[in-house]
Amino acid sequence: MAPKRQALILIVLSLLTINTSEAATGGIAIYWGQNNGDGTLTSTCDTGNYEIVVLSFLTTFGCSRTPQWNFAGHCGDWSPCTKLQPEIQHCQQKGVKVFLSLGGASGSYSLCSPQDAKEVADYLFSNFLTGRYGPLGSVTLDGIDFDIEGGSNLYWDDLAKELDALRQTNNYFYLSAAPQCPIPDYYLDKAIKTGLFDYVFVQFYNNPPCQYSNGNTGPLLGSWDAWTSLVLPNNTVFMGLPASREAAPSGGYIPPNVLISEVLPYIKQASNYGGIMLWSRFQDVTNHYSDQIKYYVTKYMLRFVKAVSNAISDCVSAALHRFLPKPY
Repeated sequence: MAPKRQALILIVLSLLTINTSEAATGGIAIYWGQNNGDGTLTSTCDTGNYEIVVLSFLTTFGCSRTPQWNFAGHCGDWSPCTKLQPEIQHCQQKGVKVFLSLGGASGSYSLCSPQDAKEVADYLFSNFLTGRYGPLGSVTLDGIDFDIEGGSNLYWDDLAKELDALRQTNNYFYLSAAPQCPIPDYYLDKAIKTGLFDYVFVQFYNNPPCQYSNGNTGPLLGSWDAWTSLVLPNNTVFMGLPASREAAPSGGYIPPNVLISEVLPYIKQASNYGGIMLWSRFQDVTNHYSDQIKYYVTKYMLRFVKAVSNAISDCVSAALHRFLPKPY
């Protein structure tokens, strides 16, 4: 092959190669802390399955209550939760974000006023987000999660705004919300409409009107579309699912093969798709759900490197004019 022709072919191949590159998005978030069968945080993060681990829960706070947390058999009054510090830091060193979740299905929590919301925000910031010594040791968590399923529906938007104000003037941390899939969510609707939540972990389980059931994906996917349209474009939406049938007594479990073949290809089309949230680590340990789906959750997008491709296009054009016969 003539040297000039070889050079032309190499230029064209370079154009095809450099013109596009792949960007990956989409991961798995997991709730940890409500069963001793979760295993340690260290073993959880060492699986390599999770992008986010959510510590659950801070169950008592607000309205002058003394804050309390419930991490089931992992730690408590009998064993200080400061022992979690090295495990949290281990996860962060591996690139796993660690959040603290507020609320849960049971507990004694609510907010009594905008001022109360500010005081709770200050408590969370000082004890979990600054590296100062607190209930979990000297840690700087990556975010705060709102899993509000009881008490009053008032002032959660104020709490989000107060936390946002703190992260704007200090090291940035994430905010996430875990609403139920019926719209509007009774507790978090007003807070979610602030647009301040980086992640929205919608619970598509224990909610028959908007969950998968008996092979029917219609209600689930319709609700997914409603949620991805409802939140702001910069709010990343995760589809929250039970990691086993036992994790959701009122239904919503999707067999892994159905999730892979029928659900993920559809929901990954959303521009604000973020991945899958699983409840919870214990059920994931017993059912190996994340092991079965993790390679299918990631979404790959083609990115066009415009400046480079334009430059190469100019080179190709010049080469063609130089090497090809001129028309007469």
